[in-house]
Amino acid sequence: MKKLFISIMMMAFTLPSFCQFSSGGFSLSEESLYWGARFGITGASLNDDLDLGMKAGMTLAGVVGLRLSETTPVFLESGLYYTERGGKKDDVRVGYNNLEVPFLIKYGIQGTDEIAILPFIGPYFSYAFSGKWKVGDASGSTFRSDGLKHMNMGFKFGVGAEYNNLYLELGYQLGVTNVSRVDKISTHSNALFANFGVNF
Repeated sequence: MKKLFISIMMMAFTLPSFCQFSSGGFSLSEESLYWGARFGITGASLNDDLDLGMKAGMTLAGVVGLRLSETTPVFLESGLYYTERGGKKDDVRVGYNNLEVPFLIKYGIQGTDEIAILPFIGPYFSYAFSGKWKVGDASGSTFRSDGLKHMNMGFKFGVGAEYNNLYLELGYQLGVTNVSRVDKISTHSNALFANFGVNF
């Protein structure tokens, strides 16, 4: 909760500086290449056999997008994300830190002269580089022999909205890889997410 509170405060203080990048208008017909920054929160879980419910975490990312067609507002967006994932239930808590690379197809819908709606879908690939589990007073590494795997992949889908250079998106990540190291246990990492940022 302390990390989440600090993250929310950072977002509140950086919002005025994001606003100064307003272009005075957004046009899908003129966008061909963009890059941006993302900051957000996740509600992650470890489903199936582990059945660990939602755990709050933070997201930080840099992204780049490229228009794929001259006649249609279709974009390919990728980037590097730092995300906090895991799950919790009763006195069981699992947390780990990810580096994630998505490959998203976005389709732009011009809402008004200043607002564009961008639904998206695509795969993501991630590597968990650190983490801990805790059960009562006991704790240990998330990635020991009876824990979780480092590698994961899945699909990411949702919808974003851009107002001038400011960007907001909501979505869901569906894990495809069984991340359990134990043969008879199956678990997948899923997450709801909300990201705020700026595009240039």
